[in-house]
Amino acid sequence: MLSMFDLLSEYFAQGRLKVDLCRHPMLTTVHDPCNYVRKSQKAFGVSYGEMIRELTARCCPNLVEMINDPLNNYCCGNGGGAQVMPYEAERIKHGQYKAGQIKASGAELVIAPCHNCREQIRNFLPKHCDLGDHYKETKYLWEVIADSLIYEPWSPAEIAAAHQARDEQFARFGVELEEME
Repeated sequence: MLSMFDLLSEYFAQGRLKVDLCRHPMLTTVHDPCNYVRKSQKAFGVSYGEMIRELTARCCPNLVEMINDPLNNYCCGNGGGAQVMPYEAERIKHGQYKAGQIKASGAELVIAPCHNCREQIRNFLPKHCDLGDHYKETKYLWEVIADSLIYEPWSPAEIAAAHQARDEQFARFGVELEEME
């Protein structure tokens, strides 16, 4: 299994992604989603907390922690898509813990790699909890990377190398594409 975090890390290591650190100069923190950090550690022996931070730090030079151990970070309160279930009081209660962490971090930008977490922190918590005057927005990890990309025209040699890397990756994962005419 290859996660989004593994793939993005591989692309950075290969030099396929180049980013501008000046696009997100604000104080930034990372929310650790239950599924990607705690549950994946328990189920697969892999916690993506450190990898999420490494990827975030590539785009956000002023990274601050909510907690110094991703495995012990608080749940946002929207686990399992609780937003579509009648658990608003529980979401507010759990969200207060997360809001307290965000407020204490002083961060303007929160990176939330999970859809449920992003929705909770971005849309629900500001209405029901105090995130602090400094808080401005919540983004997906891939969104902050996309916002930071440097677009440079490729030479024919770079295009050929990218095609070769793509073909090797497809072969490694058993992907077969139909030829276009």
